Amino acid sequence: MKAIWLLLLFSLAHLPGYASGLTDYLRQQPAVERIETIDPNPFFGESVRFFVRQPMDHKDPEKGYFLQRVFVSALDPGYPVVLVTEGYAASYGGNPGYLNELCPLLNASQVVVEHRYFGESWPEGRDWQYLTVENAAGDHHQVVALLKSWFTGKWINTGISKGGQTALLHRLFYPGDVDLTVSYVAPMNFAVEDGRHEPYIARVSGTKEARRKVTGFQREVLRRRSQLMPLFDKWISDKKLTFRVSSEEIYDYSVLEYSFSFWQWGKDPGTIPSPDASDEGIFNHWMEVASPGYFSVEEMERIGSFFVQAARELGYYGYATRPFRKYLKIKSARNYLPRLFLPDNYRPSFDPSSAVRTQRFLNTTKLSLIFIYGKDDPWTASGVVIPKKSPLLKIVQEGGNHRTRISNLSEENKQRVLERMKEIIEVPEPVGVP
Repeated sequence: MKAIWLLLLFSLAHLPGYASGLTDYLRQQPAVERIETIDPNPFFGESVRFFVRQPMDHKDPEKGYFLQRVFVSALDPGYPVVLVTEGYAASYGGNPGYLNELCPLLNASQVVVEHRYFGESWPEGRDWQYLTVENAAGDHHQVVALLKSWFTGKWINTGISKGGQTALLHRLFYPGDVDLTVSYVAPMNFAVEDGRHEPYIARVSGTKEARRKVTGFQREVLRRRSQLMPLFDKWISDKKLTFRVSSEEIYDYSVLEYSFSFWQWGKDPGTIPSPDASDEGIFNHWMEVASPGYFSVEEMERIGSFFVQAARELGYYGYATRPFRKYLKIKSARNYLPRLFLPDNYRPSFDPSSAVRTQRFLNTTKLSLIFIYGKDDPWTASGVVIPKKSPLLKIVQEGGNHRTRISNLSEENKQRVLERMKEIIEVPEPVGVP
């Protein structure tokens, strides 16, 4: 048995594109703690989970430290590295089934960094002053600095949605850390209620007929309030959810959220029930698209840190109430984010400076950045704006939604992205294609 085990280790260590020793390297790093070998995706040779000691405030290390969770899945140290700048918790990084789509495209190792104040990467207490985009960028810079002595190939940072914002902001503050940024469906908002999303949903997402059906369904749910409210309250009770406002108000917000969620996740307009559908048919479809769980206190335990960031620096979207005004119980949807999502008695002022700085960066940078969006996705309304003659590449996929990736782009758009990546990254063999 010992001979078979040694043979397996020898074979693994001599697979093309793989070199062992990462765990030993990490054990020698003073800032690294709790190293654990985990099962790798078959694409890789070795995977580890560890925690890196990060300053609470990168400008003042005397403020203390916290531990940030990182997952690394390795190929040869000289191959490219894909750095996933997750915007939320990153437990999936330890799942052997997870493989970022850029890794087989570039034959790259994979590094997944959990965002501070999410998952298992929490500082002691809930002092929100250290949850800033600049500190998050500092976290990613520290991880890159830690691993660049081991991984010597080109680096690519990437992320989806809030993670795509995080990748862009990492590049803004530390432009030399990576060689290429691939940002998916990332918004860049200039206010807590940015103002561009509502008209986008009304005029751009989907077709005119589909938009009419979406608005008509929202009105129908509001018209049937007396019939649907008992189902709504029972659904809430069965799920054991609680809210910061009454269920009557949450009813309205769930209806207003419906159109954003419908287009964000690429729902089929053909599934929208007709106006003469049963109460149960109307209700079940509504819950599938925009359930009230999104507004619950329980959901805030999972992603509440995001809303703190949205209120402070990242911004968010508003709701169009005019088409439904005569049916709504709420007088206005203005300032709903602090009412529904923020911790009690926490009302920060919004600081647009990072968004303004990012736009100036996009206006002038010659660095390599690729942005990918889906046209129907309301987040595309606040997608990055780049100059007409910019060297940056921005793809907006017709009919795409928040799940738009390189793998589901049109062939023309896919080739544009692949060609741009190959201009920056020399891909070692073998290479995969999504």
